[in-house]
Amino acid sequence: MPISSTRMDLPGFAGTDRLLASATKKNKRPNNEKERVAMSHPNFSSFQQLLDWIPDQVEYFYNETISPHFGRSGGAKAAALIPPAYSNWRDEQRAWNETTALFHMSHHMPELFLEGPDALKVLGRVGVNTMDSFTADRAKQFVVCSPTGHMIGDCILYRHGPESFELVSGMPALNWVHFHAETGGYDVKVTRDYHSTENPTGRRTRFRFQLDGPTAGDVFLDALDGTPPDLKFFRTAQVKIAGVDVLVLRHGMGGNHGVELSGEFDDEATVRAALLEAGKPHGIVPVGTTAYFSTPLSNAWMAYPVPGIYNDERARDYREWLPADTWEAKIQLGGSFYAPEIESYYVTPYDLGYERIVNFNHDFIGREALQAVEPEQRRHRRTLLWNRDDVARVLDSQLGDGPRYKALEFPVANYAWNHFDIVSDTSGAAVGLSCHSGYLSYEGQALSLALLDAQHAEPGTEVTITWGEPNGGSRKPQVERHEQTQIRATVAPAPYSAQVRNLLRADVSRR
Repeated sequence: MPISSTRMDLPGFAGTDRLLASATKKNKRPNNEKERVAMSHPNFSSFQQLLDWIPDQVEYFYNETISPHFGRSGGAKAAALIPPAYSNWRDEQRAWNETTALFHMSHHMPELFLEGPDALKVLGRVGVNTMDSFTADRAKQFVVCSPTGHMIGDCILYRHGPESFELVSGMPALNWVHFHAETGGYDVKVTRDYHSTENPTGRRTRFRFQLDGPTAGDVFLDALDGTPPDLKFFRTAQVKIAGVDVLVLRHGMGGNHGVELSGEFDDEATVRAALLEAGKPHGIVPVGTTAYFSTPLSNAWMAYPVPGIYNDERARDYREWLPADTWEAKIQLGGSFYAPEIESYYVTPYDLGYERIVNFNHDFIGREALQAVEPEQRRHRRTLLWNRDDVARVLDSQLGDGPRYKALEFPVANYAWNHFDIVSDTSGAAVGLSCHSGYLSYEGQALSLALLDAQHAEPGTEVTITWGEPNGGSRKPQVERHEQTQIRATVAPAPYSAQVRNLLRADVSRR
């Protein structure tokens, strides 16, 4: 698919009426469980075999899959590891804006370790990032693309030594790196450490916490043994907490004054207890999974884009290498945007605000395609502030006989793990997509992250979101029958909070 597929001249962007017409008769529910089972696919050994079996990729991923996060984060097995809330999600959200939030991230993030003489070569070949001056006191937001220049995913990349690297979270990105490391003739060892609910070892390699919020730097400094380091954004340092060796990264999921802490898994309980004790004077609040999965609304991270690998022949070997039950087979499309081809859901790094990360000083997969993207072809990441009267109207529709609009769940209002709602201008023409949506308690605001064309990306611009799925809803079990409606919104910066924009890259320094 040419890179121009990310532009607003796609069939799906021709306007709401044309879009809804393309979805006619495609979202029927099965009449019963027997019919649902009949829709399930046979056993396949590779992802390519599954795709060959699917007659309509968009219809399948819109209706038949259960996304990894919906399937895992809501289950009793995951809740036994980290509860949905330690107190309540509203106070836990407020903590990373007002005091300090403690995120427990040891269990849900997959990891990949690369070791060997060619480890850096693999990363340089698949990543859009430059590897120049990548020393052991730095980390990267590592971005990988398909040959067409579309996002496959991103993750956090640590360098532990000359030939030793750790990639954290972002399963599609980890899969892409693993494939090229294994099949590219490199002298490199790959080790995978899967999230706890699907980890055959029953334990993780490393624990992982984050402190985030205006007082997070104070909690971190008070918890340390010995002299604290000066930490610039995305720099790392080795420290000790409660006598335990800990690697610290200046980075935060909430987007404030955050640090990420990791170390040997056996030391997890010791470090957590020390952080909670040091945090008592600073109002530390442990955060459960419900509030945690709303952090993209705060830091404006566009998590897990649809990987751009489903049909390009240059990625066929990769699809044949992937197992049939891979993450990429479980993506789930949802929202009012329903396009005829899955390529319409792809994005480039530019669309997600990663211009500063893309560096053409090396030969990487997707380089030529990204060089060909003109500035006017790029979409812009923004926040949409939802009109409060319209939000109240949607909430009020849940009472009485109807019409019943799609329910707004707080704090996260996505009902698929790749959510796309049509954004239109005041004339009704489609001008972008609304993606991650929900509510921030400390702002008292329903909002979403959006991808907008340049002409409608200026803060203050008035737009409209089409809320709800075509034809009354899909076959996704978490989607009830409902009617579509329009929600007015105002374009704002991303991240929305001025505090986050100020603290996002601030240093954590010695007092």
